[in-house]
Amino acid sequence: MQKKIRRREYSNLIEFDASFHPLLQRIYAARGVLGANELQYSLANLHKPTFKGLAEAVSILADAVVAQARILVVGDFDADGATSSALAVLALKAFGLPDVDFLVPNRFEYGYGLTPEIVAVAAAQQPDIIITVDNGISSVDGVSVARDLGIAVIVTDHHLPGTQLPDADAIVNPNQPGCEFPSKNLAGVGVIFYVMNALRAELRQMGWFEESGIPEPNMAGFLDLVALGTVADVVPLDYNNRILVAQGLQRIRAGVCRPGIKAMLEVSGKQANKLVASDFSFALGPRLNAAGRLDDMSLGIQCLMCESENLAREMAAQLDELNRDRKAIETGMQQEAMTMLQKILHDDADKLPWGLCLFDETWHQGVIGILASRIKDKYHRPTIVFADVGDGQIKGSARSVPGFHIRDALDAVAARHPHLLQKFGGHAMAAGMSLLREHFDEFARAFDAEVRRQLKDEDLQAVVVSDGELQSQEFSIQLASQLRDAGPWGQHFPEPVFDGEFYLLQQKLVGANHLKMTLAIDAQGQQLIDAIAFNVDTTFWPNQELKKIRVAFKLDINEFRGKTNLQLLVDHLEPVVVTH
Repeated sequence: MQKKIRRREYSNLIEFDASFHPLLQRIYAARGVLGANELQYSLANLHKPTFKGLAEAVSILADAVVAQARILVVGDFDADGATSSALAVLALKAFGLPDVDFLVPNRFEYGYGLTPEIVAVAAAQQPDIIITVDNGISSVDGVSVARDLGIAVIVTDHHLPGTQLPDADAIVNPNQPGCEFPSKNLAGVGVIFYVMNALRAELRQMGWFEESGIPEPNMAGFLDLVALGTVADVVPLDYNNRILVAQGLQRIRAGVCRPGIKAMLEVSGKQANKLVASDFSFALGPRLNAAGRLDDMSLGIQCLMCESENLAREMAAQLDELNRDRKAIETGMQQEAMTMLQKILHDDADKLPWGLCLFDETWHQGVIGILASRIKDKYHRPTIVFADVGDGQIKGSARSVPGFHIRDALDAVAARHPHLLQKFGGHAMAAGMSLLREHFDEFARAFDAEVRRQLKDEDLQAVVVSDGELQSQEFSIQLASQLRDAGPWGQHFPEPVFDGEFYLLQQKLVGANHLKMTLAIDAQGQQLIDAIAFNVDTTFWPNQELKKIRVAFKLDINEFRGKTNLQLLVDHLEPVVVTH
């Protein structure tokens, strides 16, 4: 799909310290930064813990620590759930609670959340308390079953609640009604970090650490987990989240992090001292998620909790192998999905739904979320990919485009067609659902109708948002380094992208479909710049007839065989007609 480049708008009214590069000032202004104080990422600047339900949760947990109760942490099978589970278990053990363990539902057997079925599994361990992390806000039935069994339940979550909340002993979720915590964008790992931090404060106030002879844990030691889970879950990096991520990155770069994170960095070929936030998304997150997608997320959680570097390396190697398997499965599914869509486009391009629903009974349910994301990126429209889960049921994973709240859209579909959706939940940009196989076609039509109700033609046009052009002197390793360190960049606080026209001097394919180029700013070719575009359309590129192109790009530093040079990472490229 053809994209268009749109330049960001920004205000000139913001005053920064003179030490800030003018380009950085423009970039920050365009992202809504109101002053240099919003770039101070000290832990002291974190929002105060004004959560509804936090006091009740802390009181229950403090009593549990003193009584040496048995606690079971029930997590989710993605990177946020894994980091949340690891943090909760590690923190409680550091507080002096020996009998704490985790349980993560296998997505193929139990599905998502604290279901009655997973409660039955949990009950076999005879816990006094269940703590949910990164799930639970929609687990009405599961919480009820647990409490009927005499198990107290504390829900910690960040997902949007439904019309009915579970009857838990305490709920900590910034998005629950009546919660005054100002940052609604915390990931699940951010929520449990706040809970454990508040619990440590309560135990300190009670004199627990001193009386027990336990060294008081430094909660900053868990920020590597918080940073990884926050970025991998693609939550918006508001100021509060940027503090958490920046602090976690700082610790990892200094070599102070969990052995499991170190090991995953090694297998992904990343250097800890040069780590950036996007590495959580594209290097560590996928390897961690691979366990939950193809096997059992317990492996990922154990890797994060592991104290032995040698054992962590073994686990990281297993995660890396699972990720390779995931890529192979995804490639096959993607080819099949593209064949489906190309057939529709070949017959009549106007028949392509605005809301895409795809299903194949052979597709792997652990990979449908990634496939939905790939299709959404290519066709720039809300996409749901379904897989067969047996017993006449299918599960769907949805990804959306800006301006279309996918979870609210599913709510609207459910209101108009109450018989279609068995259950659903999620965020603005991602969601999951279940329905009967026999209802797929009807649901696909209803979803497409809902998308058409909410979006306009222009909303289906993919847009690359640019921070404008660079001056010739701004193409430098020094500025690229400044931009890299000016983050953390991420969701809703995007890494700077620039655009411009360049003379195309050299071009060749490397790998299967990556285009390596040498560009020049002027026709004389006095300033040469390396560039690379990944996953190009090889039916068009390379194109030796082209002399000039327009590209949207990020400034990057390429290090190869001991040499360092500036490189443009190209997000979008298009031909420019040269007129004489």
